[in-house]
Amino acid sequence: MELRDKYRSYQERRVGEVDDDRLKFEISTIVSREGIEMHMSSGVEKPGEVKFAVPLMDMNINKMVLACPWIHPQKIYLQVIYPVGRKYASATSVPRLKLMCTPELKTLFSIDEVKLPAWLDGMCMAEYLPQLEELLQRQVIEAVTSIDVRRKFIEALSPVLGRPLEADPVFCRRASFLVYSGPFTFLVHFFLSTHFPKQRPSLMFQSIQHFNSLGMPVKSPLITEYPWSPRWEPSQMAERISDFLVDESLNFKRLCNESQPQH
Repeated sequence: MELRDKYRSYQERRVGEVDDDRLKFEISTIVSREGIEMHMSSGVEKPGEVKFAVPLMDMNINKMVLACPWIHPQKIYLQVIYPVGRKYASATSVPRLKLMCTPELKTLFSIDEVKLPAWLDGMCMAEYLPQLEELLQRQVIEAVTSIDVRRKFIEALSPVLGRPLEADPVFCRRASFLVYSGPFTFLVHFFLSTHFPKQRPSLMFQSIQHFNSLGMPVKSPLITEYPWSPRWEPSQMAERISDFLVDESLNFKRLCNESQPQH
């Protein structure tokens, strides 16, 4: 930790020595924010640039998720990159922007799909950050709320498919059920995205009776096309999927029989 702190201090000193009025102004507007990291990069072949990693939102995301398994606090950062040493560059040019987050957060929230607000002419970071944080707060709250929507769907599957053999109890992103079609028995794996119910679950069938030449259980390709409407109640979603499984199980049984090693 001490070595990391020394490196951060070294980079902050390097950035502070850059002779760039706009950069100095930007730093002065955000100096009161805690946790900002800076990095100065330069080379013979490429122009110099300064990168900022700005922590966003003073909210404890871990506490918002019931039975949260995360050990470390989940954070979202805005990476802001300013070119330096370009005399021809406009003082009002838009920096390069990219949202970043701790890896575990992507289970809850798709950071790559957030549409960043426009950086208006003459804007500085101190003006831009509050509107970005407001946008992110809304989306994080929606993402937490959507956990319960997925949970209700998985619970609605139980009356028609039985209790799940396995399910993600925290984020409700996956569940597996044992399904019977006469003597043919197989697993159905449900994979729910963070866009559920707008995006229907992906399904995968897995036989517990048939194995390929490598001794692995026969599985279906991922199934993403079947009757679905995000406006249906969870019980109707479950019933329509159950009807689909009745028909599709015949196709999967045929696939299993065709996959058997020939002796």
